Amino acid sequence: MFLPVFGERERERVRTVFGDVVDLGEPIKAQRKTIMVLSQMDAGKALTAAAAKGSTTEVQRILEECRVHPDTVNEFGRTALQVMMMGNSKIASLLLEKGADPNVQDKHGIAPVHDAARTGFLDTVQVLVECGASVNLPDQTGTLPIHIAIREGHRDVVEFLAPRSDLKHANVSGQTAIDVARTSCVPDMIDLLFAHIHS
Repeated sequence: MFLPVFGERERERVRTVFGDVVDLGEPIKAQRKTIMVLSQMDAGKALTAAAAKGSTTEVQRILEECRVHPDTVNEFGRTALQVMMMGNSKIASLLLEKGADPNVQDKHGIAPVHDAARTGFLDTVQVLVECGASVNLPDQTGTLPIHIAIREGHRDVVEFLAPRSDLKHANVSGQTAIDVARTSCVPDMIDLLFAHIHS
């Protein structure tokens, strides 16, 4: 929705209609300007939709022009970082630069680094970790990102995560990273993990 804003009187009218969720930014000069006003839910929908599509340009526009916080949630309670196209590390970087929480978890305890490890996008895993994502943050089942990367067979992600991860951490089934590698029948990863445990 676009509303013309002329001065303080019109700004107050916008606040009355939309409440305190509206960020009107700096005082607007005497000349007529147009601002985009989004409810928190609409803002979350727009931002997460753009992130899920992998549209870096649209994500940047929404963040800057609409002044939407990167952790605004959609109707499912998920942030743009949680639903972004995992293969697009530029979107991850942009959201994180604008203040997105790299350790935000959904109702199952899954954080963006879990999703990036599952999909095998090393560049996205690296961006998340460089911006503060914890590789030792378990989901509700006690699963770490490295457990997921092992199970999915993403060796490059495992190589990146291994020196940073607690390899002795066990999930709720009592499985450590080595155990996950054994049950997933990936012997080359077992050797890789043993090398990191004994280094």
